[in-house]
Order: sequence, then C-alpha cells, then structure tokens
Amino acid sequence: MTPQPTYTGKVRDVFDAGPDHLLFVASDRISAFDVVLGEPIPDKGRVLTAMTAFWLDQLADVAPNHMVSVDPADLGAGASEIPDAAGRTMLVRRAEMLPIECIVRGYLTGSALKEYQATGTMHGTALPAGLEASSRLPEPVFTPSTKAAEGHDENISYEQAVALVGAEVAAEARRISMEAYSRGAELAAERGIIIADTKFELGFIDGRLAICDEVLTPDSSRFWPADQWVVGRTPPSFDKQPVRDWLESTGWDKTPPAPPLPAEVVSASRDRYVEAYERVTGNRFADWFGVSA
Repeated sequence: MTPQPTYTGKVRDVFDAGPDHLLFVASDRISAFDVVLGEPIPDKGRVLTAMTAFWLDQLADVAPNHMVSVDPADLGAGASEIPDAAGRTMLVRRAEMLPIECIVRGYLTGSALKEYQATGTMHGTALPAGLEASSRLPEPVFTPSTKAAEGHDENISYEQAVALVGAEVAAEARRISMEAYSRGAELAAERGIIIADTKFELGFIDGRLAICDEVLTPDSSRFWPADQWVVGRTPPSFDKQPVRDWLESTGWDKTPPAPPLPAEVVSASRDRYVEAYERVTGNRFADWFGVSA
C-alpha cells in the first residue's frame, strides 16, 4: 500500500519518517494564480529538489539546515513505496517552524511594487522616490510576511515580526536570510541570472535556527535573465512564465478549474526550470537522481 502523506500542499507532499525525520516529496504539480492546474510539468519536482540540495550545501556556513540526504539509498524503506520518488525526495530533520515567511527583496517587483506605487513604501517603510518596476533597491531588504492558513500571506513590518517571534529570533532570522540571499544573488549573477527576491522558511532544530523547505528555487524566488533586465519592465522569469502567459491569453477568469495546458506550454515551462538549474549550478540535470535521458 502506498503510504499517505501527513501533509499535502500545492506542490509538496510530506511523509512521516520516524520521530525525528520527515520525507519531503516535491511533485510536478504546478499552480498559477493560486489554482493548481490539471497538467503537471515533468521533472519540476526534481528541479526544485536538486536546486535546494545545491544551495543548502553552498549555504552550510551561513546556518544549519534540515537536509539529511537526497540519495535514494539513504531515504529508507518508506521512500521506496512512494511512486517516482527518486530525485524528488529529501530526507529532512523535523523543525519547529517560525510563523513568518522570511522574504528578502533586491529589486522592486510583485506585491512590493504595488505597495510602492500606492504609498511610496515597502512593507510600511518609505523608499526613495522615482523607483520603477524592476528597479534595483539601494540594498537588499528583509521584508517578512505572515503565514496565512487560508488565502494570501500578509506583508508585515520588521517590528511586527519582532512582536510575533521576539527581538532575538527576528534578528537572527534577518541575518540568515540576508546572508543567504546575498550569497545566492552573487553566485547567480556570475551565471547571468538576477535573483530579484526570494523567500526562506526557517525553523528551530536542536535549539538553533535552521534553513528549511525549498531554497532559492524558481518557485520560491524570482529568477530573471540579466541580459533582459530593463528598469520599467518586468523581465521574463525562469519558472512558469509560459504557463501564466498562456493562461492570461485565454481570458480565463482565474477561478477553478483552469483550462487544460497545451503540450507546447508544458514543454516550454519544463525547459525553463531545467535551464535555471543548469545555469545556476553548473550541473547537468540529466545526471540528477531519477532523470530519464
């Protein structure tokens, strides 16, 4: 019998792996405009897992993390019962998660741009006048948000984060997030990719704040090709941009169910995820666990 996940999200399934561990399985499901689509993006879960493993190794000196192994030989008997688990499964340590999303923004886009255009602020803090869409911020900024059980997360100020988790924890969360973003953005820039912003999940393991969940992937970050970055316009991103663009072109009202994706849109989206992995890591995706040639 196939084991049942203890948690199922839009993309990730979580399985019990004993008192101290969990199995994180990244599916190929894809969502757009908060709706899970009917067609998966082949190997998307493997890209997210492979990129997370790469970054956790790169950031090991910034903070501890929850990863134990991604090698199928290390995942235990439970993983062998999960269909198509190789390459998309990570054995992790359990953590006591913070009730905030740890977002770092290096460029003005997304919800931060909308707030700035309305009020001249970002998460309640004033920004210089005259910024446009995709403007590089004077320096990266830690901009936390709440974790909503339903609906959208809410952007909050640093002071509100302190009220939720305490001054010491908020300061350490900010340090880890800022250092991890800066390290990631610097490496990606060397490979022609801008990381406009990103989201980290942090939790306590053995009394220390650790990096958990997925890290610096196209789903948790905005990856832009540096050679297509122009202030005033939003560059194409290395993720599900072909999916969003096609859905917008159909006139869909963004309520479930979404229209079926054409095969060429699915293929184009897969290609973007794989290109992001290979450009950032310098590794061949074909060499990753479970990837068929």
